Amino acid sequence: MFEVSLWINRFADLVPPGGQILDLACGNGRHSRFFLDRGHPVTAIDRKVEALNPHDGLEIIQCDLENGSPWPLKKKQYAAVVVVNYLYRPLLPRLVQAVAPGGLLLYDTFAIGNEAFGRPSNPDFLLRPGELPAAVAGELAVLDYFHGRVDVPKTAMRQQICARRV
Repeated sequence: MFEVSLWINRFADLVPPGGQILDLACGNGRHSRFFLDRGHPVTAIDRKVEALNPHDGLEIIQCDLENGSPWPLKKKQYAAVVVVNYLYRPLLPRLVQAVAPGGLLLYDTFAIGNEAFGRPSNPDFLLRPGELPAAVAGELAVLDYFHGRVDVPKTAMRQQICARRV
């Protein structure tokens, strides 16, 4: 079993109680399960959803947003939008818009410099310094931001943000 992102765990208590979570690029559903266990309904989206187990409170959407599938959520907003280990820049404005008033954007992914530690190494999948704060500017208030080297769970360059819609 994979562990929950330390960044997501750190800010999980700030998510409005019982609020709906969007877990984008949910993979095997580790963050979906984490928030379900905390009493939140979850919408989990990924291009492959076979690893997800149906569960009360879990809406599973199979969607390949990088290859022409339309945004499946219309203008729906969430108590938290959670993204870990994923970057597709054209989605950033949609993700910011999907944060409900009082809700959070919790984003944790790889950054420029990660190529020194392994994959991903393609700059298309690595955030530039300040890219997440720039993406939320004027829309969300940054509660915390980090760009730098982490050694847990493995050495990598990461960029992380916790931002709230006021």
